[in-house]
Amino acid sequence: MPGTTKHRIETADDGVVTLSLSGRMDLERFGELTPLISTIFDSYTPSSLNVDMAGIDYIDSSGALFIVKLEDEAHARSVPFTLSGLSREKMGILSLIDREALAKPSLAPRERRLNLIEQLGNASIIAVRDMYDIVSFGGELIYEIGHSVTHLRKVRWGDVVTYMKKVGVDGLPIVGLISFLLGLIMAFMSSLQLKQFGANVYVASLVAVAMVRELGPIMTAIIVAGRSGSAFAAEIGTMRVNEEVDALATMGFSPMRFLSIPKVIASLVTVPVLTIFASIFAIMGGLIVGVVGLNLTIFTYIQQTMKAISIFDIVSGLVKSFVFAAAISAVGCQRGFRVRGGAEAVGNATTSAVVTSIFLIIVIDSTFAIILHYIH
Repeated sequence: MPGTTKHRIETADDGVVTLSLSGRMDLERFGELTPLISTIFDSYTPSSLNVDMAGIDYIDSSGALFIVKLEDEAHARSVPFTLSGLSREKMGILSLIDREALAKPSLAPRERRLNLIEQLGNASIIAVRDMYDIVSFGGELIYEIGHSVTHLRKVRWGDVVTYMKKVGVDGLPIVGLISFLLGLIMAFMSSLQLKQFGANVYVASLVAVAMVRELGPIMTAIIVAGRSGSAFAAEIGTMRVNEEVDALATMGFSPMRFLSIPKVIASLVTVPVLTIFASIFAIMGGLIVGVVGLNLTIFTYIQQTMKAISIFDIVSGLVKSFVFAAAISAVGCQRGFRVRGGAEAVGNATTSAVVTSIFLIIVIDSTFAIILHYIH
């Protein structure tokens, strides 16, 4: 086959092995030739080795490096090594390999292992820079949102509707399923304790208050962060890698206004709605346990649920989900715009967007818990 390297291994009775090479020995065939070294010495155990290069039509420095490695391995195993079929041109190529340079250690500086203090310092610097980037991006995003509010006609409403479908409609099945199962589990586990005191009816109150005040907004936000926040980061990050963001700036468009605003608006609208559905599905899950396992009527369960939650609980949960939506969409877009490199950088940005969003969700919820404690 033209353009390839052919080889033939012959073994004599006295253990002399002859490796006959023909064709091309270049960089493209180096990967094919390298396994021959272990094959010759491990499978044939030669008493001496002769390499016949008479059939070689072309050889470059990669082919010469293979011959040098083969000779070095022979010397390391105390096997006599000879070359035959060498022309003046082939000898000239072989002479290009500097054996002394190969024997010297690499000039690349070795990475010094950092001690614990240095690792903590580097992590602190990275965290501060990251927080600075988020705050800076948040300020620019707030400015662009203000500009969009005063110039509603310039908002890409078609993209807003598209992202509302992706964040809300497409996310409703998984949000509903997880919330339903969560309500079911909470009702079942709490009933194990409450029925000992004849307080089965309070299972409805527990599920309703827990979901409407805390778990509904948090679970919805975490699911949206995993689904949509990561998608925002991956989408914008891929555009950064493909230089599409730079193309938008070159054409006079604001990348922030063009890419981030539709995502943020869609998240702000759909995440509170998803939170309402999450609470409803969780209450339905608790209702099933109450009716089937606790002998409660549907009317009793619903009545107890309505008594347990107030307008303040509902509004505070929606406000939380609104702030969560802003944080998730902002972090996802910010991580996407920060991508530099290739596919690996996009993957890192996606992971970072999800982790950072979940961290911010917990911090924001803790802040709300303290504030609402003193307000209510």
